[in-house]
Amino acid sequence: MPRQILIVEDNPGDVRLMREALRDTQPDVTIQVASDADQALAYLRREGPYAGAGRPSLIFLDFNLPKAGSRELLRLIKQDESLRLIPVAVLTTSESDRDIREAYELYANCYLRKSIELDSFFSTVRAAANFWLQVAYTPDGWIPAK
Repeated sequence: MPRQILIVEDNPGDVRLMREALRDTQPDVTIQVASDADQALAYLRREGPYAGAGRPSLIFLDFNLPKAGSRELLRLIKQDESLRLIPVAVLTTSESDRDIREAYELYANCYLRKSIELDSFFSTVRAAANFWLQVAYTPDGWIPAK
């Protein structure tokens, strides 16, 4: 059964690039996209049209969503007992020490920089997905392939 990745990103171009980067991910993944914090939270809480949604094994979170929604979303995920164990990889263009510190203070699992170089961007996304889906042991009952 494919594992799920939730991409929380408001830029359709970045979503397209992430889908491309994750296309050959092993194990197989299904990708869900939320374009804002409200949609992501509804998806994660399985509300409304997302009542039958699966639980993601990994969340890629753009840290620059409009209205500072990404920070509030990260805070809400990590405060919710049913969601806090899902790894959240913050993916952003910012190299600001303040942003990095804030992400970790809100319990992000990692902070990744979106490179402007396509190969580097793909490499970063693939490495993070590989780590969280094949290397790291997570409490969702799945054991990485040997």
